[in-house]
Parts: sequence; C-alpha cells; structure tokens
Amino acid sequence: MFYREAGQFKSSYQADIAVFPLWQDRVGLGVVLAIAFVAIPLFGSDFLINAVMIPFLIFSLAAIGLNILVGYTGLLSLGTGAFMGVGAYACYKLTTIFPNVNILVWVVCSGFFSAAIGALFGLPSLRIKGFYLAVATLAAQFFLDWCFIRVPWLYNYNSSGAIQVPLRTFFDVPITGPTATPTTRYFVVLVIVVAMTWFASNLVHGRIGRMWMAVRDQDLAAELMGIRLLPTKISAFAVSSFYCGVAGALLVFLWYGGAEAEVFNINQSFFILFMVIIGGLGSLMGSFFGAALIFILPIVLRMLPGTFGIPIQSATVEHITFLIVGSMIILFLIVEPHGLARLWQIGKQKLRVWPFPY
Repeated sequence: MFYREAGQFKSSYQADIAVFPLWQDRVGLGVVLAIAFVAIPLFGSDFLINAVMIPFLIFSLAAIGLNILVGYTGLLSLGTGAFMGVGAYACYKLTTIFPNVNILVWVVCSGFFSAAIGALFGLPSLRIKGFYLAVATLAAQFFLDWCFIRVPWLYNYNSSGAIQVPLRTFFDVPITGPTATPTTRYFVVLVIVVAMTWFASNLVHGRIGRMWMAVRDQDLAAELMGIRLLPTKISAFAVSSFYCGVAGALLVFLWYGGAEAEVFNINQSFFILFMVIIGGLGSLMGSFFGAALIFILPIVLRMLPGTFGIPIQSATVEHITFLIVGSMIILFLIVEPHGLARLWQIGKQKLRVWPFPY
C-alpha cells in the first residue's frame, strides 16, 4: 500500500533508468542520510561513533572496492588487505614528505598509488582467471606483506616498525592525531564514503560498468562484441584497488591512529571478502549489508551477556561469536547465495505487489 509506483510517470529516458526510480526509495535514502549526518552525531555516544560507525563505514568502502572487482567484473582477488596497506603506507609517506599539504588530499591521493599496484598485479588476469587468478593475487598479498615489514623506508625507520599518525588539522580543527574528536573523524569518513559510493554508483551504471558486467557474464562474447579485455580488466583492478587504498588510509589515519603491518595481512583480505559474499555480489548496497553483518553483529553479540547480567568470560563470548557468525555465513550461502542484497530486493518486490501473490 505504501510502496507502489502507481501515478509515478516517467517523461524522459533518464528518469526511466534512474537508480532510484520510485520516490519512496529516494525518501528512504534521504532518511538514511539524515540519520547518518544528523541523528548519530547528535545523539550517538563516543563508543557508537568511534568503535562502530567509523570502522563500519571504512570496511563498507573496502567492500565496495572488492565488489567492483569480484561482483561486477567476476575476477577473484585475495589481496585486498595488501592493497589497503599500500594506501595506508602511501598516505603516511606523503604526509611526512609534504607535511604542509592537507591530510585529506593525501588520503585520496594514496588511492592512486594503490591503483597502480593493483593494475600491475592485475596484468595476469588476461591469461588466467578463477582459482589461478586468486593464487596470483594471493602472491601479491604475501609479497606486499613482506615489503611492509622488511622495507624500513616505508615506516620511516621507526624502531617499532609501525605507522605513527601525526596531528593534522582542517581549518584549525584536528582531524587526525590524539586530539581529534570521534565526531570530527566520523564526519570526515562519512563524507568521503558517501562521495565515493555516489561515484561508484554512477560508474557501475554507466558504460564502464556495463563493460565490466559483460566480461563477468561471458568474457569471450564480450570480446567478440568489441570490448577489449585487457583494458577492461585492468581498469577494474585499478578502480577496486583505489577504493581499497583509500579505505586503508582511512583505517589507519582516522580510526586506529597508528598501525603495524599485521593489520593488512591475509586475514584482512578474507574479512573483506566475506563481507562481499554475504552482502551480495554485484551490489553496492550489499557491501554495506555485509559490513554490518560481519563487523557490527559480533559487537552486539559481545554486549548481550553484559546487558542481561550473565557472568561469562570474554574468551567464551569470542568463541560463541565465531560460531554464530560462521553458522550465519553458511546459512546465507545455502539459503540465498546472492546475499543480503538479493533478500532486500525480494522483500521490496513482495511489498510492491502485496497483497497479491508474487
């Protein structure tokens, strides 16, 4: 009754192919943005902002980057953590070499360094795919991990071997360093994530996105249609790595405040890959769903025993969390392999035709 397209007429081709053709969807998006930009900063606690919302947005951005490669182009990658590390270390070096330049400029520019490395390791994608391409990107993960540890120049020869985030301001407001407030860092991360999500949406719904999806569905047929495989695949690797690089820079400079090389190991790559699989391949919204399930759900499960006054050790809670999250991953893969985004689409379609059968 409340989700109908009756009376909503399209007078142009652009309106007919809009990402949100129904005004209810546009209103819903506006409500979500209002909650993110107004309600959470005003009423959210420092714990909610710093420990939940900031990492949720950063991991969602990384999941969008991997989804561009895996979901939209059909190229499997296990080097997401390493590409995030390239962005973090590039931002750190740029910040130390050019300290007078605004840190937000280097956060975005760090993605270009990650894009270059991703395009380099994406060159084998023209000859190999599937499991063999996954092994090639896994080799990139191990090689870059080795560089993060064994090349002291990357961390300015610090004895700890860690990245140390300096204090940087924007219009005299600290946005990085120990004096930056959680709300300020949250606004910075939110603006960057919203802008890059909007750009990714336009990208995947345009000519480049259609080329990626054609290669994903049948690369031989795409080549016969005139699509050049190498530039298309390399562009997917570059754009995906760009998003992962920016996410890695945000992870260190606007959440952790410092990091070691272990942050970008193979576990991080699998962590992001699970978000994409559970959220839904080939869906930007699914990237947010997957990040919410994989990252926020364990936090909720850890808080439940204390909320009800149940005496339980933290290690036990950690093990139970792994069991529950792992079981849910298996359940979603069996029930709906296309992830939470597909369940969301099915629910909206049923609502559009209710109470009639679907």
